Amino acid sequence: MSEKHLEPAKSIIAKIGIDKVSELTGKHVSRVYRWMYSKERGGTGGFIPNADAPALLAYAKANGIQLSAEDFFAVPEQAA
Repeated sequence: MSEKHLEPAKSIIAKIGIDKVSELTGKHVSRVYRWMYSKERGGTGGFIPNADAPALLAYAKANGIQLSAEDFFAVPEQAA
């Protein structure tokens, strides 16, 4: 993933894989990428929508991937 991609979405997607995130959430891959874009670029500023977090957390837990609810609320560095 690019350095232009924003946290925390970048790290969460990297742990699970973009194709799997797309599958789990029912969102097209291009939509998932937008979670890592700034709002100026039409993204969410690095945040994964709250409605999609439970599916990702459940998958991570079932597959031994280190992921917690707190990971979804990490403040991106540029906003800190």
